[in-house]
Amino acid sequence: MEKIVSLCKRRGFIYPGSEIYGGLSGTWDYGPLGVELKNSIKQLWWRMFVQERDDMCGVDAAILMNPEVWKASGHVDGFQDPLVECAKCKRRFRADQVDDPATGLGASKCPECGGKFGEVRQFNMMFKTQVGAAEGEGSISYLRPETAGGIFVNFKNIIDSFHPKLPFGIAQIGKAFRNEIAPRDFVFRSREFEQMEIEYFVRATEWERAFEEWRSSVHAFNEAVGISRSSVHELEVAPEDRAHYSKRTIDFEFDFPFGRKELCGLAYRTDFDLSAHAKASGADLTYLDEGSGEPRPGRGERFTPHVIEPSFGVDRTVLAILASAYTEDELGGEPRTYLKFNSAVAPVKAAVFPLLKNKPELVAKAREVYLMLKKQIPQVMWDDNGNIGKRYRRQDEIGTPYCITIDFDTLGETASLKDTVTIRNRDTGEQERVSVDSLVSRIA
Repeated sequence: MEKIVSLCKRRGFIYPGSEIYGGLSGTWDYGPLGVELKNSIKQLWWRMFVQERDDMCGVDAAILMNPEVWKASGHVDGFQDPLVECAKCKRRFRADQVDDPATGLGASKCPECGGKFGEVRQFNMMFKTQVGAAEGEGSISYLRPETAGGIFVNFKNIIDSFHPKLPFGIAQIGKAFRNEIAPRDFVFRSREFEQMEIEYFVRATEWERAFEEWRSSVHAFNEAVGISRSSVHELEVAPEDRAHYSKRTIDFEFDFPFGRKELCGLAYRTDFDLSAHAKASGADLTYLDEGSGEPRPGRGERFTPHVIEPSFGVDRTVLAILASAYTEDELGGEPRTYLKFNSAVAPVKAAVFPLLKNKPELVAKAREVYLMLKKQIPQVMWDDNGNIGKRYRRQDEIGTPYCITIDFDTLGETASLKDTVTIRNRDTGEQERVSVDSLVSRIA
């Protein structure tokens, strides 16, 4: 894990938040390559689950919402973790983790000072804030602890605007915030994170079929971003461990370097959310089955749909991809470290080099090839720093699948090789000669 964290900072994937001021626990800043990796994940998810389907639509709801939303959903009263505090040094820990072997914490003594823990008490993880110039009970709001709330409160708007037919889903990608007692394990558990969530609305009698379809879709997405199916394990969550709104939940756990932990989840939320928000707001959040064609059972019925929720964490997906991709081997008799990214999510799809940066004719041709590729594949990098061997190692370490070298044969020194380049495969180190015209199809 330490090697991955070090690589991420050194190569511009992820930095500690507010580092020059000593940092802020549970916060992380994504650097240039980290942003590209995140965006690739989100774009693939959106394309797979929204744009390529005709039963999905998207929203982007506000982070700040009327606090009644979170009262109705149960978060104000029930979104809590058990907390224990050391009587000596006052450091706080999650009570359900003090017996966890992965944390190294003892059940009764503080790992920092050896002091005794006090009584377990409940800690609400929502960030509270004030809205407007006046402070008081009437101005309290919360940074949303999940993106699902914004989907449910827009259910009526989507119905009124688009009249979708059941089953249908609403998707959202956005930030969520949780005041974690003990953020840990790099970006796995942090106080500010990003979610990709879907609320898929179905008839109560059809939830099991939809649940199984989404179960398969979760695995398909993980494999599409380069997370091996063999590294993902399903955990059927016991009734006493499920969220208050769930009748069935599967946690998809990944073999992280620090242990097997939840990567994403799938929950059957019944009609809890729509019913709770309808009761609290007075709004009609039912669905009218208008139907079409021949008469059938259920046509003309008004009811509250049930919900299947596939929920993905962007940051946890990033970490699982990094852990899956991190590879150490030998190439040419020398050790190397590289990220074996799936090309679909690689932050840099290809790097373009001139063989020598002090030869203007090579640089000019290399820039021409680079700009041609950049127009069609934006994630292409220019690199002329150091010798070719160092450039290869640098690109390997950031996971670039292909390196393209423009040499004198590209310029026509060997007539039969004019307008061809050397393209190198990251995983094997093998090189081959291809025409400039074929590069886009090879890289895309």
